[in-house]
Amino acid sequence: MEHQHEKYRRLIEICRSMPPTPTAVVHPCDQGSLQGAVEAARMGLIAPILVGPSERIVAIAKQHEIDIAPYPIVDAPFSHASAAAAVQLVREGRAQALMKGSLHTDELMSAVVSREAGLRTERRVSHCFVMDVPGHANALIITDAAVNIAPTLDEKVDILQNAIDLGHALKMEEVRVAILSAMETVNPKVPSTIEAAALCKMVDRHQITGALVDGPLALDNAIDPEAARIKKIDSPVAGRANVLMVPDLEAGNMLAKSLSFLAGADAAGVVLGARVPIILTSRADSVMTRLASCAVAALVAQARARTTKVEG
Repeated sequence: MEHQHEKYRRLIEICRSMPPTPTAVVHPCDQGSLQGAVEAARMGLIAPILVGPSERIVAIAKQHEIDIAPYPIVDAPFSHASAAAAVQLVREGRAQALMKGSLHTDELMSAVVSREAGLRTERRVSHCFVMDVPGHANALIITDAAVNIAPTLDEKVDILQNAIDLGHALKMEEVRVAILSAMETVNPKVPSTIEAAALCKMVDRHQITGALVDGPLALDNAIDPEAARIKKIDSPVAGRANVLMVPDLEAGNMLAKSLSFLAGADAAGVVLGARVPIILTSRADSVMTRLASCAVAALVAQARARTTKVEG
């Protein structure tokens, strides 16, 4: 199954030439989250700051023989406090990424989007999976399958721009976005087709920039050149998409899980649109998936630092 991780290995390899990204690891109070952070540190992807109840973190490390001696611990009594303390580390400039430990995603994200003390930007926060699908030549970005439940057209503008920016951070030579629906024709009875058409026109008017974008497209003619040819779709994206934008969270979740459980794909996850990238891992994630999520966040943090420098 080595071929499965070829795309992820490429991402990790790119990060080898970069300094590790200072990362606040939020409430790493189980074996998986603590080991994942330490493993990513050993690979040179992140420089972890462990944020949570220090006695509990030390006890888990001892129990599972995980060496955490090189890494600082910021003591916080419980998960909500861990999330707030980690966000504060970012605000102080001590961390350039956040990594979810053994707390609920909602707990972490509520600290991130807090109006007073959070990490909001002018962009809406959204989630992307970077999927390594066996038999598919390149990594596939799927957005959004974890944060925005039923996004409006206005929110989809930010979700799309976040995904495009991620494609560039991952060094894609050309970002090609398919805005997915159940069909490739605009149908007034299917709202997602109308919104796809509107987003494409916004790309034409440079309201959204940095990619070739087409839609609505059905999944088959978005990623399979033969399906696009049969349907006579004349488009630089059809059959060649490397970013798949889904109409809502349910569609994204089903698509990502179908690829994972039926096609043996791995799904590295990152949240974008905040001041720093947020690594969202699941307890079911393999070590390679956790490492890939850290590599994705490191590349996003590097691209963000570059942009900030240019703007400054």
